[in-house]
Parts: sequence; C-alpha cells; structure tokens
Amino acid sequence: MGRTTVTREIRAPLARVFDVIAHIENFRKAIPHIVEVEFLSDTRRGVGARFRETRLMGKRRATVELEVTEYAANQHVRLVSEAGGTCWDTLFRVKQVAPDRVELTLVMDATPRNFFARVINPLIAGMIRKAVEADMDAVKKFCEA
Repeated sequence: MGRTTVTREIRAPLARVFDVIAHIENFRKAIPHIVEVEFLSDTRRGVGARFRETRLMGKRRATVELEVTEYAANQHVRLVSEAGGTCWDTLFRVKQVAPDRVELTLVMDATPRNFFARVINPLIAGMIRKAVEADMDAVKKFCEA
C-alpha cells in the first residue's frame, strides 16, 4: 500500500483546523463514525498522548491504539499506530494559503510488519484511501460550519 496523501482546502482559521485534527476529543466530533475514545495516558494533548479509538467500519467496530509522536502547534501532528501487522504513520499538516483558507494535508505511510500485511495491504488500499478521504471531507465540513 505504501503512502497515501490527501489534501483539502478549508475555509476556516488555521488554529481551528489544527485544533480539530490535533486533539482527539475534537476530531471525534468531526468524524461521525468514531464512536468511542479512551485515553491510555495522563497526557491528553501533544507528544505522548495515547488513546484507543473505536470506529464503525460498515456494521463492525474497529479499535486501534494511537500515539502522538510529533506535535508542533498550528503546523503539524503525527500519529502512529501498530495494527493488523502494519505500522500506520499519519502526519497531518496545516498551512495558511490565503487570509481565509487553510490547506490540510494528510500523509499516511503504511509499513507492513509481517507476511500477512504484505499480502493484504495492497488489497485494502482503495478502501483505506476512501476512508481517509471521507475523514478529510468530514473535517472540512466540520471546520467550515
């Protein structure tokens, strides 16, 4: 599967967009299919924040643990997760492109850790891309509301 990159231009203040993508409690409000978030660390924001996120994927629930490994306010945040034999390394970047517009870019690197993941990841690449695009569309809609 490798790398997935998705960019959206959002008509909202940069600080608002960053606050939504960098803080899981706000991200959850923007993404309708996130049904539960459980913090696993005392740190809730910034580097070291760890949490378990549960989403509806069709009729099934999927739970994954994530950790914030990089955090630069109003610039970028990186989330890393090990799930399904894959390291999912996701970087969200925000950049002011006009007085009333922000460019939000998501770069997700999926590195398989075992044979199963090397086989299955290319097969689910399209599904993952659609899910990431839906998340980015939901963030855009939420921030512009």
